[in-house]
Amino acid sequence: MKIEKLTQAEFPTQLAETPEPPKELWRVGELPGNDTTLLTIVGARKHSAYGREACETLIAGLSGYDITIVSGLALGIDTIAHRAAMKAGLRTLAVPGSGLDPKVLYPHSNVALANEIIATGGALLSEFPPTTPAAPWTFPKRNRIMAGLAKATLVIEAEQRSGTLITSRLATDYNRDVYAVPGEIFSPLSAGPNMLIALGATPIHESADIIRALGF
Repeated sequence: MKIEKLTQAEFPTQLAETPEPPKELWRVGELPGNDTTLLTIVGARKHSAYGREACETLIAGLSGYDITIVSGLALGIDTIAHRAAMKAGLRTLAVPGSGLDPKVLYPHSNVALANEIIATGGALLSEFPPTTPAAPWTFPKRNRIMAGLAKATLVIEAEQRSGTLITSRLATDYNRDVYAVPGEIFSPLSAGPNMLIALGATPIHESADIIRALGF
């Protein structure tokens, strides 16, 4: 992995416009151009079969559009989103809660996934110096990068109190759109998305809903 520090001129435009832009950014691979539409997808680490199927099906339906899928390289929905994007021929951008050096990349079990993302034309991005290990304080900071990068954030399964909802709240703070996949009422993993929809998030039932909402 060749880790490069971005100049201020290379910062993604959307991110530079947020109230709390990062002072530094490090990357591996090729960042999408400013004309590409970025969609952040977040969700539960301990997802259900419904969450997996929803994530894979919705992303598959975006094939052929100039959309890059942003997620956090975490286990669960993040991993599914990155893999589904590559399978659909879309580029994907991972924003881990650590530096980008393979020795500290979090979670370590996804180093191979990170390499696959780079090999398929995607990228890793972090505001943390390369050897910074993941810690409780790094994840909320990482979440604001994911929210600020993208035109919209899509939530697929989240409990009512979860880090996933931090990302959606930040997206709202940054005047970005929030989408959510409705869930069945008896699952605690549906509490987060269903609450977001009640608060005004766009409900997503099929890929066409995302395509329309993003303005294609």
